[in-house]
Amino acid sequence: MVILLLVAGWFPCLLAASSGDQSSGGSSKQSLFDARAAERFANLALACVNKEYPNKISHTLNSDADVLPPRKLTPAFYGCYDWHSSVHGHWLLVRLARTYPEAAFTPKAREALKRSLTAENIAQEVVYLKAAGRASFERPYGLAWLLQLGQELREWNDPLGHELSANLQPLEIAAGDRLKTWLPKLSYPIRSGEHSQTAFALGLMIDYARATQQHDFLQLLSEKARQFYVRDHTCPMAYEPSGEDFLSPCLAEADVMRRVLPSSEYAGWLRSFLAQIPADGSSDWLKPEVVTDPSDPRLAHLDGLNLSRAWMLEGIASGLPASDPRLASLQATAAAHRNSGLASVTGEHYEGGHWLGSFAVYLVTRRGIGEPYRHWSPEAASFMEKAGPAEVSERQPRASVFDVEIDASSSAVLQHLFSVEFHFKVGYTRPLDAAHGFRRFDDCIFSGFGEAVLGYANYINHFLSHSSLL
Repeated sequence: MVILLLVAGWFPCLLAASSGDQSSGGSSKQSLFDARAAERFANLALACVNKEYPNKISHTLNSDADVLPPRKLTPAFYGCYDWHSSVHGHWLLVRLARTYPEAAFTPKAREALKRSLTAENIAQEVVYLKAAGRASFERPYGLAWLLQLGQELREWNDPLGHELSANLQPLEIAAGDRLKTWLPKLSYPIRSGEHSQTAFALGLMIDYARATQQHDFLQLLSEKARQFYVRDHTCPMAYEPSGEDFLSPCLAEADVMRRVLPSSEYAGWLRSFLAQIPADGSSDWLKPEVVTDPSDPRLAHLDGLNLSRAWMLEGIASGLPASDPRLASLQATAAAHRNSGLASVTGEHYEGGHWLGSFAVYLVTRRGIGEPYRHWSPEAASFMEKAGPAEVSERQPRASVFDVEIDASSSAVLQHLFSVEFHFKVGYTRPLDAAHGFRRFDDCIFSGFGEAVLGYANYINHFLSHSSLL
């Protein structure tokens, strides 16, 4: 009950902070990184999303009629050297347009998105994806990024975002159906350090399924992650990297498992899986990689590896209890890789410039994690840092506010408003009493801090979607 009263006391400042950031991606007032860096990354994507050549297509020819230029085959995603880079280049533009709606680059980003993501272009993308012989097209990496683009558009509280989200949905559905057909048949994980890797793609897909409340898809993804990885131990980091990796097989696996395991269970699993993570705060156990020739499109992958290692290390840390002795080393190692990786995002060579900006933005905006407690007062943030994440339960009730039902298990609300992924045990709330200024939280049957946050998350979600109530 003491915890409940504390949360009630924090509610006014939490609500006020949230109401200024309705798109959940941030605003110019609550910048997640420097605006100058954002413009630099946006310009990398703007320079390539409509740049057709050079182009490396992964294209199955079924007849002479399929001998067409990229802009005819896939008219929405023909730039940025290859299809998946074009997809996450568009994701970058949405992400930054949401984060910096008033920046100088944002009108150009909006225009580029509007030009690419037309209903006509997306219809042709669906035709291309469903054509014979293309069952494995961009699977899983490119399709997982396509779902991330769909998620980003769904969460963009802007008329253009709503329009483009509706345009993209036929392709989003087709990509999801392709993955839902493939995953049950996949007997073993793919442990590469490149596009075919399952761990990284599963992480993107899990975030998407949670945000869009696709519970059956989420169950499939969580079950496959457990099937593939929960029995793994002693991952051989000494064998990494391969010469052309841009993803770490070991770290990506650890990063996806923090999405499906409770914090306490995850801490033990990680101890067995990556026993080499030190508890002394050092970063020497994993040093950033050096690219010998950034103009070589394959060797330049190691710059991306530094960036993805950084966000995976941060993700691993976010899944551990706040008292875990490995946190300092994880954070120090992530910082070293972050600094090295971001320094390489120059755009000097198109071989890296067409895709490294997306990796940089994914890292600095903490897309797979969220910035912990960024909407809370300093006192509340301090308390939450000490409290650590709540325990996991997938089944939640529904709460009602002014006779409007909202899903009390909405992980999107928790991730994007509180910027930390909570999972809760069963609780129940009555509607708030308007006479108490939206500060009353009654009849909560809860077994921990989680239930109190759960109720407020839903009420805030309701208010943000009905701004006239504020």
